[in-house]
Amino acid sequence: MKKLLTAMMVGVLAVGSLAGCSGGGEKEEKKSADAFYIGGIGPTTGAAAIYGNAAKNGAQIAVDEINAAGGINGVPIEYNFQDDQHDAEKSVNAYNTLKDWGMQILYGTVTTGPCIAVADKTAQDNMFQLTPSASSTDVIVNDNAFQVCFTDPNQGIASAQYIAQNNLAEKIAIIYDSSDVYSSGIEEKFVEEAKTQNLNVVSVEAFTADSKTDFQTQLQKAQDAGADLVFLPIYYQEASIILKQADTMGYAPTFFGVDGLDGLLTVENFDTSLAEGVMLLTPFAADAQDEATVNFVTSYQEKYGETPNQFAADGYDSIYTIKAAIEHAGVTPDMDASSTCDALKAAMTEITVNGLTGDELTWEATGEVSKAPKAVVIQNGAYVGME
Repeated sequence: MKKLLTAMMVGVLAVGSLAGCSGGGEKEEKKSADAFYIGGIGPTTGAAAIYGNAAKNGAQIAVDEINAAGGINGVPIEYNFQDDQHDAEKSVNAYNTLKDWGMQILYGTVTTGPCIAVADKTAQDNMFQLTPSASSTDVIVNDNAFQVCFTDPNQGIASAQYIAQNNLAEKIAIIYDSSDVYSSGIEEKFVEEAKTQNLNVVSVEAFTADSKTDFQTQLQKAQDAGADLVFLPIYYQEASIILKQADTMGYAPTFFGVDGLDGLLTVENFDTSLAEGVMLLTPFAADAQDEATVNFVTSYQEKYGETPNQFAADGYDSIYTIKAAIEHAGVTPDMDASSTCDALKAAMTEITVNGLTGDELTWEATGEVSKAPKAVVIQNGAYVGME
């Protein structure tokens, strides 16, 4: 009798286990047929949170607009954004969490280091990946990954060209982070293009993640070399320290940066008057008066109580890019992630998107976006677009 009861219990458990698997499969099928499941990853806490929160919020506004208008071909978007604290391991964990949730498309990650780590996983899974702001070319080495932001080489090249075309400097110094792929990638291409443009680079000084609180040596060498422009292909936190220390030294060159400087005006306890006249290349200027930008800025300010930066705009454009690719490819929500990826990566080279960060955005099969940068200057505590 005991053997019979044991056998019966094993049978019941086996049936229950199979029923659970079947039920899970039916639940997943029903879930995927209800909506397009877009997962997002980026830092919403920690030192890089300004980037992640902006990208998260900009995408949320796009999701809300699309859903309010009836979704994508009548299908709504489900959006789930996970915090990775700008940490590669946490980003991979977030990716696995989103896969368990049922993600079909990855929006992210926001910062470069974590994005490279996650890109290895999305390639293995054949998961379509679109990053708003991870700019290293290492992010897009696989054919399933695309960028909405400029690549690092493009930022370096465009910066040198803009400085030359507008005769902004006679002597140029560069301060960059040699331990960061974002910063070093931009610096390398800037130096190459500076030679092509006959720019006079008189000082190139590096720092690392372990030495980013004191820049007096780098600034002193730039000042001694007579640099009237200092190129900063770095993030805004370090830039705020450089501006403070330059002011203390009485050194007042033109400071010129790229998209990593977006956020400079929001650094806690930073005297924004020190940023007066700082220039940077960015794909988005919040003060632009075109209807799309005005509407976005208004919506963002109403929802989040602050002016959006370029990461928010890139996030917004990312979601509309995904929408355009889905519509062009005829993707349906019942398709699995791999089939969705195959359809979307083909569509990306065939679509054109008019976005906040550029008119007529197009993509190469390499994953690289084509769009024109915009130059802004900080005046009276605000970013102002330049010609």
